[in-house]
Amino acid sequence: MTTLSQGELPDTVLGPLPRRLAAADPGWTIAADVCVVGSGVAGLCAALHARAAGRSVVVVTKVNIDDGSTRWAQGGIAAVLDPHDTPAAHLEDTLVAGVGLCDPEAVRVLVTEGPDRVRELIAFGAEFDRHPDGSLMLTREGGHHANRIVHAGGDATGAEVQRALHAAVRRDPGIRLVEHALVLDLLTGADGRAAGVTLHVLGEGSEDGVGAVLARAVVLATGGMGQVFASTTNPSVSTGDGVALALRAGAIVTDLEFVQFHPTALYLGPSAALGQQPLVSEAMRGEGAYLVDATGSRFMVGQHDLAELAPRDVVAKAITRVMNTAGTDHVYLDARHLGAEFLERRFPSILARCRQAGIDPVSEPIPVAPAAHYASGGLWTDLHGRTSVPGLYACGEVACTGVHGANRLASNSLLEGLVFAGRIGADLAGDLPPQADPVVPEVPAWVVSSTTREGLQRAMTRGAGVIRSAASLRATATTLDGLRSTRSADPRPENWEVTNLHTVAAALLAAAALRAETRGCHWREDFPDPDDSWRSHLHAGLDPAGTLTVDRCGGET
Repeated sequence: MTTLSQGELPDTVLGPLPRRLAAADPGWTIAADVCVVGSGVAGLCAALHARAAGRSVVVVTKVNIDDGSTRWAQGGIAAVLDPHDTPAAHLEDTLVAGVGLCDPEAVRVLVTEGPDRVRELIAFGAEFDRHPDGSLMLTREGGHHANRIVHAGGDATGAEVQRALHAAVRRDPGIRLVEHALVLDLLTGADGRAAGVTLHVLGEGSEDGVGAVLARAVVLATGGMGQVFASTTNPSVSTGDGVALALRAGAIVTDLEFVQFHPTALYLGPSAALGQQPLVSEAMRGEGAYLVDATGSRFMVGQHDLAELAPRDVVAKAITRVMNTAGTDHVYLDARHLGAEFLERRFPSILARCRQAGIDPVSEPIPVAPAAHYASGGLWTDLHGRTSVPGLYACGEVACTGVHGANRLASNSLLEGLVFAGRIGADLAGDLPPQADPVVPEVPAWVVSSTTREGLQRAMTRGAGVIRSAASLRATATTLDGLRSTRSADPRPENWEVTNLHTVAAALLAAAALRAETRGCHWREDFPDPDDSWRSHLHAGLDPAGTLTVDRCGGET
């Protein structure tokens, strides 16, 4: 085990960070056996499986139940549903994409249990695209060597999955939903076990102001942290709340340096390059669309045997190289040869969004550029979704189950949420200890001013985005340190969100500075090759004073 030295980043980026958010004391409480935080595929499936285990459930969600990342998923769900495909082949494709850092046992769980979880989703009411004979339509995406992607509405899979799960949750009287609620901090008992969460309801939910959900177990399914960057495919609610909460609670997070940049976000011009960007699904390349430069020349041919369907880190790097060489801020995705009839049927949502922006993919190439898309790292969990804090579980993008390694394989994300939510439900069917009385820890509590949000996002994109180096990471850390000093005495949602972003950004920077190699979606200009001595994981945490530590643990898993 080695620990990040103080010389690799400015000392101040390692701490102090808040161990609690400054907030009023809870003015109301509700109670349940299980509190699920998040309402995407992972959170709603966890709630339904907890109910199947006989537990009462409260689901806390930041805005409305349908406003998370799941509904934006265009591509589909990867699962072995073709008799000519095998779990072993899906496992191999996943391991290759993960570049030596996947946990093979976690991947084996994913590919063997995944098909039944998809069938369960169909039983919940999800309607996937089918051939006239009733068989599921299966397609390919980057990194896959077989057709194993199920999709709905052509390119609206996430919306259909969310619709089906939303309906199932609404039908269950044992699930209570609290919307418009920003989770603040984890409550723990005297023994350190999770005992619920504090939260702030934004005035449109069933309660108002700061309150608490008391629970015998807490499941974090808060999604990603894409808003830490200036340009992302993630919705505005994806501010790393779960990872930041877990760090403040003393949990271990791992592999935060591996942030996948989707190669093809719709480029809408420099004035629109802050915040959520529309996604142009990888499925379009799976159906034969080409990436071209400004001269119309394909540039992926010869760079990888799968060309445009290479793993996302390979494609994002290639696009970035082309943009840097040409001095441009985008390339093009050319789908014109696929024909108007096919594009209208297969990608109606993408065509509608492009046309809204004045671009017609039927007659012209689509301008695209990489954008922060998916965090492969997150809270360390075991194969049952248990984190390092007793009673605290995690699933979906907020978790690091070991499935994704250094780079997530396309369409494995929704599948991971389905599979590990089911495993958490099975674990919750066991003995749960009685509800503990929460103990408020004597730790530093403060917030960063929301005025720093744009500066943080732009600094992270410049120095810790697709291309990184020791110099760029140090410069970004210095910027973050200056922003951190802009503290606020006003505990309100905007400041809480930015404090979460700052905490996550600091942990990501520290891990990226320590990993002196290029692997998967972590690209170091000053260390351009993978290094077998780095086939290990980086665990981050906060000590009692709020100082950030990053430990290099173990060898290849």
